[in-house]
Amino acid sequence: MPGTYTHKFDTPAYKGEVTINTGLFIGGKWVDPVEGGTIDVVNPATGKVITAVSVGTKQDVDLAVDAAKKAYKTTWGLHCPGAQRGRLLNKLADLLEQHLDEFAALEALDVGKVFVKARVSDIGGTIATLRYYAGWADKVQGKTIETRETKFAYTRHEPYGVVGQIVPWNFPMAMMGWKIGPALATGNTIVLKPSEITPLTALKLSELIIEAGFPPGVVNIVNGYGHTVGQAITEHPLIEKVAFTGSTLVGRKVLKASAESNLKVVTLELGGKSPTVIFDDAALDQTVNWAAFGIFFNMGQACTAGSRIFVQEGIYDAFLEKFTVVAKGLTQKTGDPFSPDTEHGPQVSQIQFDRVMGYIDEGKNGGAKVHLGGERHGNEGFFIQPTIFTDCNLDMKITHEEIFGPVATIIKFKTEEEVIEMANNTTYGLACNVFTQNISRGIRVAHALEAGSAWVNNAQVPEVGVPFGGYKQSGIGRELGEYALDTYTQVKAVHINIGPN
Repeated sequence: MPGTYTHKFDTPAYKGEVTINTGLFIGGKWVDPVEGGTIDVVNPATGKVITAVSVGTKQDVDLAVDAAKKAYKTTWGLHCPGAQRGRLLNKLADLLEQHLDEFAALEALDVGKVFVKARVSDIGGTIATLRYYAGWADKVQGKTIETRETKFAYTRHEPYGVVGQIVPWNFPMAMMGWKIGPALATGNTIVLKPSEITPLTALKLSELIIEAGFPPGVVNIVNGYGHTVGQAITEHPLIEKVAFTGSTLVGRKVLKASAESNLKVVTLELGGKSPTVIFDDAALDQTVNWAAFGIFFNMGQACTAGSRIFVQEGIYDAFLEKFTVVAKGLTQKTGDPFSPDTEHGPQVSQIQFDRVMGYIDEGKNGGAKVHLGGERHGNEGFFIQPTIFTDCNLDMKITHEEIFGPVATIIKFKTEEEVIEMANNTTYGLACNVFTQNISRGIRVAHALEAGSAWVNNAQVPEVGVPFGGYKQSGIGRELGEYALDTYTQVKAVHINIGPN
């Protein structure tokens, strides 16, 4: 039988023991993978192995799909009323709230998130998402459509059945909530692959799924690599819809594999290179704090990170001075995610650390000026100093490729028309941030920028009731809000003859 791992936390932020099942979660049970094998899970703050979890393959995905299909046809889907699905989602949210500190501690341990931020943002946000979709579960409605007196026509919004979901390593719990919430509310069953880098909270949540009373097979968790488990999910003929969050490069592969198998419906939330546009009349102190949050939140490991900062020439020097002070403050508070003084943690892995440092070297060699940072922080773990580049232009690699780290590029501009053109000069279109006290300008520029989310006088703070997704190569479809329900249902039109003929 699969093993368990118990981690003893003795930190200023959290003290206690958390036990995790390390197997695969299929059909409501913990099972060993068909082919065996494990993968190490590493603490990014130390670079040391935490534990090992089972690693699945295509055969395990087949078993998970069979379990999900059986649950859909017998105990879930159209066999479980929406009100009951809502009660189960609310129960899961209640249980997660009861174990809030345990899950926050696992995210800090496994991902390197600052504990207090993970507690509020990641776990608190997941609880809110589950409750939001619990409220929708009995409100998925069609329409009655008038045609003629001899016909009665109406629509039904029906679930797809088995859906595949692939979540990233940067927000493991939050992205799991974004995906399972609407999928379960609308009656689908799930085969989900967490990131092989950060699987611990997904495995722990499986225990709560059992405790909440979800029927076996409704949610299945298969750990594994993208090229095995991820590919098997995208190619499986009995999976009708796939939702993926990750890089644009992998998103293309997901879309291609889904098209070549059974024309799956695909939702993609991909990369970004979001512009932060700051006008001369912006409230400077507020803007500096939001701009810093926009790029340095989660150590820059956010698809909506405002990594391209455009500052109008009239306040460029003043902004840079204050922005530097804030970034230096983060550098001084970089360290152990469980320390109460920490504001900035490590990158998630050695691979990600090397990738970000490679981009920093590209910037240095490409003619940009390192205004602040640009080096490793400390001698242990995967910490990188908050970094600011100046003297940048749009042709540089650091200004047009997604870095996914705490690296800001600052570019001066003159006019509104100029900055709109520069900001839109990207293959991405996930988000944008605009700072101005002229609300007409704020709305005008937000409308002109090619992005799925626009924040005016704030940055990268999604709301569970507001849709989220990208333009251009930043994705297909929307998550969150009522819009997400559409991506997990298909519309059936029913025509009933009530006439004499």
